[in-house]
Formats: sequence, structure tokens, C-alpha cells
Amino acid sequence: MKASELNELSVDELTRKAGELRENLFNLKIRRRAGTLEATSDVTKNKRDLARILTLLTQKQNTSKAARKTAAAKPAEKKS
Repeated sequence: MKASELNELSVDELTRKAGELRENLFNLKIRRRAGTLEATSDVTKNKRDLARILTLLTQKQNTSKAARKTAAAKPAEKKS
């Protein structure tokens, strides 16, 4: 999954995708311990994708908080 593709997603979509990746990662770890996982690199790829999504979520949430702070910090203009 590329970061450019993830940048286009909304916060809700990223949150949903992170949940799906967590569940998939859990299943991959169980399969690895059971010995039925063919490619162990799938676990690493999944972890990296999850980290990318969580990083983007944090960035998007921080930018929205910063935008709210600047909007609240601006004093309301008074009409004369």
C-alpha cells in the first residue's frame, strides 16, 4: 500500500483500514505460530502498512486540531 494512496483517504476510512489491518495481523501471527503461514514476510508488510496508516491518522488529527486552535485564537471582528 502506497502512502500517496493513503493520503487521499479520510480519517474514518483510515481508522477502518487500521482496524482491518490489526485483525489481519492477528490472524497472520496465529498462522505463523501454527506453522501454516507460507510467507512470513506478510507479517512485516502488514506491520509496515499499519504503521503508515497510524502515522497518517496522527498527522491528520494534529492538523485538524491546529486548524481549530488557530480559528479559536483569532478574535472576532467587531462592526463599528
